[in-house]
Amino acid sequence: MHKYKIEGGIPIRGTVAASGNKNAALPCIAAALLTEEPIILKNIPEIEDTNVMLLILQALGAGVTKLKTHEWKIEAKEISSSNIPSELSKKIRASILFAGPLTARTGKAILPPPGGDVIGRRRVDTHFLALQDLGARIEIEGAFKFTTNKLVGADIFLDETSVTATENAVMAAVLAEGKTTITNAASEPHVQDLCNMLVSMGAKISGIGSNILNIDGVKKLHGTEFSIGPDFMEIGSYIGLAAATRGSITITGVNAKDMRPLRVGFGKLGIKWTIEPGEGVNNDTLSVAVNQEMKVNSDLGGMIPKIDDSPWPGFPPDLTSIMTVVATQVEGTALIFEKMFESRMFFVDKLISMGAKITLCDPHRAVVSGPSTLHGDNLVSPDVRAGMAMVIAALCAHGESVISNVYQIERGYENLVEKLQSLGAHIEKIELDY
Repeated sequence: MHKYKIEGGIPIRGTVAASGNKNAALPCIAAALLTEEPIILKNIPEIEDTNVMLLILQALGAGVTKLKTHEWKIEAKEISSSNIPSELSKKIRASILFAGPLTARTGKAILPPPGGDVIGRRRVDTHFLALQDLGARIEIEGAFKFTTNKLVGADIFLDETSVTATENAVMAAVLAEGKTTITNAASEPHVQDLCNMLVSMGAKISGIGSNILNIDGVKKLHGTEFSIGPDFMEIGSYIGLAAATRGSITITGVNAKDMRPLRVGFGKLGIKWTIEPGEGVNNDTLSVAVNQEMKVNSDLGGMIPKIDDSPWPGFPPDLTSIMTVVATQVEGTALIFEKMFESRMFFVDKLISMGAKITLCDPHRAVVSGPSTLHGDNLVSPDVRAGMAMVIAALCAHGESVISNVYQIERGYENLVEKLQSLGAHIEKIELDY
């Protein structure tokens, strides 16, 4: 186990390359089970969550080979087990993404309740209802057991716009008999990546990027090479870091289209950036200058603006923790409204102890007034995004901070310490003393 020791108050400056999108890599890894042929996945981030997903593949009988950094070959010629190991499932919520492809490929999947972040209730009902619509039988006796004799296309209306439920339904439907329509589907860039990968494997999917997906099932999928898109959550985190520390940053390997919802949210805090188009896809360059306005832009009539999350193309919920910290360094008052997870905002008590002026109205809403002078503190990372928010708070605070439970942060941020050090941050990773 490790902890971070951070000396704050130093503006960051420099250039970093965007990592591959964790939330795209995880379903694409699971989707490799849908074919007997080799799959080569590129731009896979080297983080704990992807490592766990690859270990699960191996436990199911798939061959997994690292070709080079960020590039893996997966060959699920034979699936020797339909049981997800409990010791791996409890490490990562994304283990539920094996339900769809395992059921479609083998007619059976046994999954212990998944683990992951503790950010409130995270229901799995939508997954179950979608797979039931396609013909899966589900039993819950400690573990989740999915069985079917044959999946058949269906007209599915998801009861919530769930990213992972959409992905499970899509992965099951591509091998189902007949046509499937998924309405109220999630449309985030990582959902689009999964769908585009499946199309490259021979799946027939239309409506990609919209909330209605039409899928014509096929009997068999083939192998492919596919490159994961950039992680706009990581990019947004580094934008927030540069602004909060009064620094500057250049981020390469960006997809400009992914940044449009983020521009709206950051713009309410007076934070802007420029994007230089690159050649091809996912090759744009984003730059945050040092001279940011850092002043809340009030709504018409001088009303307090609201930064709230919603399904894509709304502002991403995974960045509300980051925005809360950034708002402490901006002149004015803003309301942060995290609608989706009722425990995600509870980390603000640590920011308050560091000197932030935050009123937690209820589990979903926080009023933040700034700018506040933050002071170093001893912190514990509760989840991946709040953990990164604490890193940003520590880097713009005066004095030393120590953050423990950094395993949670490193589940989602690749080579974080090395990247921050390259930007001039005073951060080191040290062994915990017992």
